[in-house]
Amino acid sequence: MNTLLVKKTILTGALALALGVTSALAGGKAIKVGDSFPDLNGFNLEGNLPADLKDKVVIVDFWASWCGPCKESFPAMEELHQKYGAKGLVIIAVNVDEDAGAMKEFLKSNTASFTIVRDAKKKLVSAANIASMPSSFVIGVDGKVSAIHKGFHGKETSKQYAQEIEALLSHNVASK
Repeated sequence: MNTLLVKKTILTGALALALGVTSALAGGKAIKVGDSFPDLNGFNLEGNLPADLKDKVVIVDFWASWCGPCKESFPAMEELHQKYGAKGLVIIAVNVDEDAGAMKEFLKSNTASFTIVRDAKKKLVSAANIASMPSSFVIGVDGKVSAIHKGFHGKETSKQYAQEIEALLSHNVASK
């Protein structure tokens, strides 16, 4: 059998599987900029959420072990956490893998010091209407979504995150 044909068949099957998985993730009404982000405590997430998010800028980042761009975004999230964590940024990475082992394996080579939880039952994923990985929400101290990112595009996305975080943190300081 032709090797190129085999590769195309495998690639087509993988793409169909990925599209099926991501479309199956989407559920509820899409959260928009300006909307309040749902209370994370109401979704029975596996793992420990931060005790207090009051006066914090929060990034809620949805990711999966099978997601190539997620592997690229993890070091960027870690860098943001290191740079802005002491200034009031909290990153909560929400894993959507059905298998906890896949998540643990991913984390062996993609270490992170920010909060990681798992939405095994996809309740939060459904409520937030997540249709692609990674997807993230930048949330101001008022609990409202300030920015939404779908996908990860390297330095361009990292720069956008930094600008959004700095604006929200400086607004928070100015309002005190």
